[in-house]
Amino acid sequence: MRMKHLFASIAIAAISIGAQAADITGAGATFPYPIYAKWAEMYKKSSGNGLNYQSVGSGAGIKQIKAKTVDFGASDMPLPADELNASGLFQFPAIMGGVVPVVNVPGLAPGQLKLTGAVLADIYLGKITKWNAPQIAALNPGVKLPADDITVVRRADSSGTSFLWTDYLSQVSPEFKSKIGAGTTVKWAVGVGGKGNEGVAANVQRIKGSIGYVEWAYAKRNKMQHTQLQNKDGAFLQPDDEAFKAAASGANWSGTPGYAVVLTNQPGKASWPITGVSYILVHKSQADGNRGKEVLKFFDWAYKNGDAAAVELDYVPMPDSVTKLVQDAWRGNVKDASGKAIW
Repeated sequence: MRMKHLFASIAIAAISIGAQAADITGAGATFPYPIYAKWAEMYKKSSGNGLNYQSVGSGAGIKQIKAKTVDFGASDMPLPADELNASGLFQFPAIMGGVVPVVNVPGLAPGQLKLTGAVLADIYLGKITKWNAPQIAALNPGVKLPADDITVVRRADSSGTSFLWTDYLSQVSPEFKSKIGAGTTVKWAVGVGGKGNEGVAANVQRIKGSIGYVEWAYAKRNKMQHTQLQNKDGAFLQPDDEAFKAAASGANWSGTPGYAVVLTNQPGKASWPITGVSYILVHKSQADGNRGKEVLKFFDWAYKNGDAAAVELDYVPMPDSVTKLVQDAWRGNVKDASGKAIW
């Protein structure tokens, strides 16, 4: 698949030369880009208002919203309450989905290969270097595995998807936790870097014998070889929205400051082990109250009208109970420069 616009500023809904003030800008996570693109297209048709979203990675999105160069930021790693308060930011969840291992191993069908978190950790530590290594062969009896070298592909940018990936691997591998750890940016042991989910997907498709990690919508859209993954309860699962939903079922939204829920390695036989939430960041005090209101109007519309599109792309919409919590919180937390609530 040709991917000419990797990681660049990607215009979700094209803004015409005569763009209106209601058009809004955002930047950040590549994980939710497919659904934000779809929502923006639908919202443009519904309201006439446009959205320009830069799919640049969570770290860059956080920097841009802090610098007030965009109307909202997007991150797949929730910011802690102290950082939100220090920056005057309000955080709320927009969508949920799953991160999946993807491979380029000739002869294997999508979803055929089985992996565990421990094996993934050792691959990303550079300890398992061949596709026919005993640790992989033991999980896949009867599967013809080549003796090809494994090329590790990981993110080159500050990434919420990397946070979810490394947070999970840190939970299942004490060695990975001590040597690499969890974060949007880590000191990788091995690997070829790619910018954004788009860049990782492109590298895995290009490099024979490679393995990487991307949001599930990218894997499906590009017809990539995903793997099964063993979860906390020992079940090997295929990724799908039901498995992501199962992982999110026990989340404590109301009791978590900033809704900063992390859904990796959740219990339950049906739970996908690398499930995540994508968050939106806005300033509590809006210099331009009208633009701030337009951001909230877009996500209010998405909450009410975007579920079917999200499911079609294998994301998990936020439950109605959570969207009500968020909308109630908008009223008390997001205000114009005079201190008046904008919602």
